[in-house]
Amino acid sequence: MVLAWKVRELLDIPADDFDMVVRIVREEDIAVARQMAKQLAQGLGFSLADVTKVATVVSELARNIYRYAQTGKIMIRKRLEENGGPTIQVVAVDRGPGIEDVDLVLTKGYTTHERSLGIGLSGIRRLVDFFEIVSEVGTGTAVVVEKRRRKF
Repeated sequence: MVLAWKVRELLDIPADDFDMVVRIVREEDIAVARQMAKQLAQGLGFSLADVTKVATVVSELARNIYRYAQTGKIMIRKRLEENGGPTIQVVAVDRGPGIEDVDLVLTKGYTTHERSLGIGLSGIRRLVDFFEIVSEVGTGTAVVVEKRRRKF
């Protein structure tokens, strides 16, 4: 069972705490969120592979908001780890219908959309260093992901 207070807490997270906030209300907003995340990752010195991962994750999260909730927000911020390396944190929130069975949605290949490859949330989880999702039917969904800059 999902803790309702946690869903509501994440849905009400202050946008002022983030470097970038993109409201997702039109399909074009997906590309805007993707581009902003890409530019931030590039500016923080992420590798080309990790820039692509960050951009893909943000694009998928924004697309899910648009497709299933119609409106929501993608909030992005940079953080410094204890070792001094940067991390990008992305919080995607919506007040859509919520997800009835989160475990099922996280199953590789699961899809509710006919033109989907079914790699959405399960694929996102594989691309990032931290992944958390909370959802309550009738309240909404929040996904928190983080990607650390790797040292080479």
